[in-house]
Amino acid sequence: MVEVKLHDIGEGMHEGEVIHFFVKAGDSVKIDQPLVEVQTDKVTAELPSPAAGTIKDIKVKEGDVVTVGSVILTIEAASAGEPSSQKEEEATAPEQPVEDKIVAAPSNTAFGGGIATLNKRVLAAPFTRKIARENGVDIEQIIGTGPGGRVTDQDVYNFIQNGSAPAVKDEAANLTADSKVEAPSYASKDAEEIPFKGRRKQIAKKMVQSLATIPHVTHFEEIDVTAVMDLKKQLKAMDPDNKRGMNVSVAAFFVKAIQIALKDFPIFNAKLDEEKEVIRLEKNVNIGIATDSDEGLIVPVISHVEQRNVRDIAHDMKDKITRAKTNKLKGSDLTGGTFTISNVGPLGSIAATPIINHPEVALMAFHKTKKTPVVVGNDIVIRSMMNVSMSFDHRVADGATAVMFTNRVKELIENPYFMTLELI
Repeated sequence: MVEVKLHDIGEGMHEGEVIHFFVKAGDSVKIDQPLVEVQTDKVTAELPSPAAGTIKDIKVKEGDVVTVGSVILTIEAASAGEPSSQKEEEATAPEQPVEDKIVAAPSNTAFGGGIATLNKRVLAAPFTRKIARENGVDIEQIIGTGPGGRVTDQDVYNFIQNGSAPAVKDEAANLTADSKVEAPSYASKDAEEIPFKGRRKQIAKKMVQSLATIPHVTHFEEIDVTAVMDLKKQLKAMDPDNKRGMNVSVAAFFVKAIQIALKDFPIFNAKLDEEKEVIRLEKNVNIGIATDSDEGLIVPVISHVEQRNVRDIAHDMKDKITRAKTNKLKGSDLTGGTFTISNVGPLGSIAATPIINHPEVALMAFHKTKKTPVVVGNDIVIRSMMNVSMSFDHRVADGATAVMFTNRVKELIENPYFMTLELI
């Protein structure tokens, strides 16, 4: 008997929520066939079968939260030389690429009923399957137009739009077990309830862990971003069609400025190991970009910033933010961060006390830019001013160091040409 357990599919994960089973007891499976979809705080992953055989027993149900090492299901392994019961067409189906097996696409667990038993393995990413399930569509009925016959998001939307989607089941079928529980006496009977699970629950745990562990201190500063915004405009004018990739975001300059400042203040590019009683100064600068999505906060990571120029940073940042908002990040896009930034200015923020992305030791938030009269020399001029908030772990660094670090970031942003002296 082969036990299929939840293994560590993310950086330091301890548990995951069972989102969807692709098999049921009695089904025949082959090696590497996806068995179950599990969501952690960072990714949604399909766990493949470690052996060919028959599903003997499923130990948990959809919606359960299981810890690493827990048995999810058991497989009665096929005897050596035993012919597979899978259809020949399934055995010869093209293998699903690894990048489609782990996708940052947290899924809604309140599915309307189920989908038909899989007679063949349809190629589709977890997020595509989510779209199909939430619209009551049997994904097996869709002809994929992607590579190898893979069903794409657009294939599902086209299927729905053409009126071929089966009717969604009664609304009551969409209720989760949690939502059927009678509301506490203090809750209004007319109140709308939303499930507190999935990514939202994982974010909550992460925030509580950070605040309970780290003594937060936040330092505020004001930065004149006039020069860097003028530089951005000049670069765009020189390459209006962006054929040379010179149309870069101001945030890319912020990322580079932080990386350069971290060379002078490596204590903020560190992690505290309390067990070993050491502060580990990281050699690489991997900056996380706090990104708002429909499913909640997610932090894709721009890796090895110390080896990249502003143009490369801007391109990678745009790509990962886009994929974060469409739930198409891979697990590798979300790991290894050493410092996090939050660019909330476009939303209109003027100040905040950001929560550090544990186990990192600092986070800097960039707020909205506002044209303001300021004194330059003896003259009053209009400048574009921006507030920043710098939260840091007071166990690891002191306020004076945080102020000096922020001043260095400020100097680089206010004089962006200084960055050219630091390029590799």
